[in-house]
Amino acid sequence: MKSVAIVLFQDLLLLDVAGPAEVFSIANRFLDPADSYEITTIGSDELRVRASNGIALTADTPIEHAPETYDVLLVPGGPGAYNQVFPRLQGWLRTVAPRVRCLASICTGAFILGQAELLDGRRVTTHWNYTEMLAKRFPKAEVETDQVFVRDGNLITSGGVTTGIDLALSIVAEDHGKEIALAVAKVLLVVMKRQGGQMQFSPLVAAVAKEDSPITKVQNYVLENVTEDFSVERLAGLAAMSSRHFSRVFIRDVNMTPMEFVQRARIDRARSLLEATDTPLKTVAYRSGFGSVRQMRELFSNKLGLTPAQYRRQFS
Repeated sequence: MKSVAIVLFQDLLLLDVAGPAEVFSIANRFLDPADSYEITTIGSDELRVRASNGIALTADTPIEHAPETYDVLLVPGGPGAYNQVFPRLQGWLRTVAPRVRCLASICTGAFILGQAELLDGRRVTTHWNYTEMLAKRFPKAEVETDQVFVRDGNLITSGGVTTGIDLALSIVAEDHGKEIALAVAKVLLVVMKRQGGQMQFSPLVAAVAKEDSPITKVQNYVLENVTEDFSVERLAGLAAMSSRHFSRVFIRDVNMTPMEFVQRARIDRARSLLEATDTPLKTVAYRSGFGSVRQMRELFSNKLGLTPAQYRRQFS
């Protein structure tokens, strides 16, 4: 029998607990009792906690009585993970981390692992909306932005919310083979492997401030006029700067090149059209500033891991 422990804390995201727990529970239907998963919950500060949706949960074991070794130890996310600090949990995690076969975080649970200094020097991820925050808070971690989940040794970190199911399925496949994991996925009506990564869910261009600076003026102009032809020289002219100086300032302020910004703005415009309309792909490409459907398809595949047609089927 394999032991699975899930840490509970105030203001966690309930689905981060329930999703992986259901994967292991359903896997037990297909396993001999000796090979099954025993699931337990651990209270970090108190046994009774309230999830971010208001539902109350009661842990099986207080942290001071919890064993210090597990096959799988899961840390869920939620507002509490990045808005609060749990000193007792941090200390306990530092103690048990080397002794567990698999230490995993779901969604923003990575912030709790970061507080325990368990992300230093490791490849990690979290929900796409919090990757920048995670990188700033824990600069010694190598934060990846597009992966559904990232494995680095015995540490697995996953992206947003339902990716905890993907993570748990991968553990079941590793423990008992792909056939068992696929049977669990079918019961849950989910796929074993998603098409594309987290970027398909997140905007490629963050909201641009309306402040009156040359760089933001250019960004907002591009967003409002994506069908126009752009070059670095033309964008620099809009900012009243030399091309070299403009490129340097743009990269410093926006963390991407000017033409990368243009490409991302066009992809986001195309995504909006694909989600909200039945417009033919040729028209979507034209209204988004792409020279052709082929160019749009290449950029979609490169950035999102999906073609425009696949994106429309998945999100419209």
